[in-house]
Amino acid sequence: MENWILVENVRVPRFIYGTAWKEAQTAQLTEMALRAGFRGIDSANQRKHYDEAAVGRGVDSSVTRGLMTRADLFLQTKFTFRSGQDHRLPYDARAPLETQVEQSLASSCLHFRTEVMDAYLLHGPSTRDGMAADDWAVWRAMEGIYDRGAARLIGVSNVSLEQLERLCQGARIQPRILQNRCYALNGWDRRIREFCRARGIVYQGFSLLTANREYLKHSELMRIAKQHRRTVSQIVFRFALQAGMIALTGTTNVEHMQQDLAVLEHPLLPDEFTRIENVALTKA
Repeated sequence: MENWILVENVRVPRFIYGTAWKEAQTAQLTEMALRAGFRGIDSANQRKHYDEAAVGRGVDSSVTRGLMTRADLFLQTKFTFRSGQDHRLPYDARAPLETQVEQSLASSCLHFRTEVMDAYLLHGPSTRDGMAADDWAVWRAMEGIYDRGAARLIGVSNVSLEQLERLCQGARIQPRILQNRCYALNGWDRRIREFCRARGIVYQGFSLLTANREYLKHSELMRIAKQHRRTVSQIVFRFALQAGMIALTGTTNVEHMQQDLAVLEHPLLPDEFTRIENVALTKA
């Protein structure tokens, strides 16, 4: 399996390293992931859960040392509403939302020492249901950013199928990336994945392990892992890739980083794939 897919002429890695909740270790772990072979980095300009400036330092150190060039990397960040932030804001909370979106992007570009972000996502709608006026204001601002080439791709995170449908219906520029927490209990987000596939939207799955802890000990997964001489985590990630997902991992263990990337080389059989997709529907 190729390590990259092409989305609007942007190379997007099939496996991306997530940098949330790393705090003091953020820069070190970002460098470690890049040394292990990751070329996609996911962040957010949300100091509450990310230290994006430290992510940028890790990237810059790796580029400066010649490990890769900026052109080799896929850098992704997010705009987060005030309700999802703490007091350390990347924008002026008194400014219009359109200005906040611009200020957040400018801050992210400074963090990553780049003029263009590969992907800029809305971190999540302002409301649990539907798309509110504030969500549309942010999306229109992101469309403008895409128009002038300051972000190569735009997308959204943490949405329901109904919200994604509404966004696609009303958007002038269609989202090209959807990033969701992925649960085995709902068929690994099957309905949203099907919608994304039909609309040419790249589905990124995060918390593939942490959101499904109870199923990682399922006899079906353990049996398949034993047959392949792989860990259960590797089997889950390989399933995600074969399902057409971009997989995110936030592991802090270098051995696990290497094991995660190794799944690109070890396909599942069709019946194994089906059994994993339905693992939440079968007895452990």
